[in-house]
Amino acid sequence: MNVKTTVSLSESTLRDAEELVRKGEYASLSDVLEEAARRLISERHDAVDPLTGMADEIRRRMELPRDQFLPWDGPAMAERIKARLREKHDK
Repeated sequence: MNVKTTVSLSESTLRDAEELVRKGEYASLSDVLEEAARRLISERHDAVDPLTGMADEIRRRMELPRDQFLPWDGPAMAERIKARLREKHDK
């Protein structure tokens, strides 16, 4: 069931949406806005909490055989991480 409502758009957004209709990519402005709303809602539902993702990765790695674990060498590992961060920052 469709429900009629009123929305306000910026002029540029309206022009872009009308262009999509003019090109035949969508049948109407309603279809453009419906698709945009569906995508936004889908993205929010599909977004993974970073901490949950990190916990999943830790669990995955814990299932690896011990000989595949990365050695913990404390200060040396910290220096490698700092070096990578500096490289990214310098780019």
